Amino acid sequence: MKITKAVIPAAGLGTRVLPATKAMPKEMLPIVDKPAIQYIVEEAVAAGIMDILIITNRGKGVIEDHFDRSLTLEGVLTNADKTAQLETIKDLHKLANIHYIRQIETKGLGHAVSKAKTFVGNDPFLVMYGDDVILGDIPASKELIDAYGTFGKGVLGIKPVSEDAIRKYSSLKVEKIKDNVFKCTDMVEKPQTKEEILSLYSILGRCVLPPEIFDILEHTEPGAGGEIQLTDAMKELARTIGMTAVEFSGKRYDMGNKLGILQANIDVGLKHPETAEGLREYIKALAATL
Repeated sequence: MKITKAVIPAAGLGTRVLPATKAMPKEMLPIVDKPAIQYIVEEAVAAGIMDILIITNRGKGVIEDHFDRSLTLEGVLTNADKTAQLETIKDLHKLANIHYIRQIETKGLGHAVSKAKTFVGNDPFLVMYGDDVILGDIPASKELIDAYGTFGKGVLGIKPVSEDAIRKYSSLKVEKIKDNVFKCTDMVEKPQTKEEILSLYSILGRCVLPPEIFDILEHTEPGAGGEIQLTDAMKELARTIGMTAVEFSGKRYDMGNKLGILQANIDVGLKHPETAEGLREYIKALAATL
């Protein structure tokens, strides 16, 4: 079955990057000249997604405004003959059919995804974490969707992390199938002891889920942090029918983390035609003083 729907949970408070996120959603933090969530939406579209549900909460209306038309701004740019700037904004509302719903209470990622049941219906769907921007030659979402087409099971986007980092994420029990594709049969959210660590592979930012996940979420109890964890629901899928895991080829940036934000801006800035040369020279000069 072709996957054409994506869900982007974007209701988190961004407490790790305060005070920047006191009045600005972390999803709107810029990477050079585009907000993080635009990179995520563009990745979804490049992977063949046509309908996107963004799950927000109070104070995140600016996300909706970004993907809406601004006729006043378009008029100003047109009258000023600023064609290049106009081209960057005029078709944002045409990227995909973007829908919004509010998560009134932030009870965890699993709770947020459960709000997408009506939108998803009986179709498999893509989940793209609002914290995570993944950049690469091949859209990470496409790699996962292709794996779903091959194996017909839920798919996890994974990367290896350090033993310290695994305690903040999830740990997966995996068995290699071929190349960068694995079978996943178990997982632990935020393992706190060495005995709980199943491997150093963790889910980072992307997954494809079957609609059965909603029935599982209905009886999933609060887990780590007292929240309803999506990992706990996916663990039931992994243990019963199994899931596929794909080590995606792109580089993941954690936009809920100060260092991740800086890394994203440097890497993108070094490739951006308007900043690449100047930034490269600045970094070279700075490196000489370190």
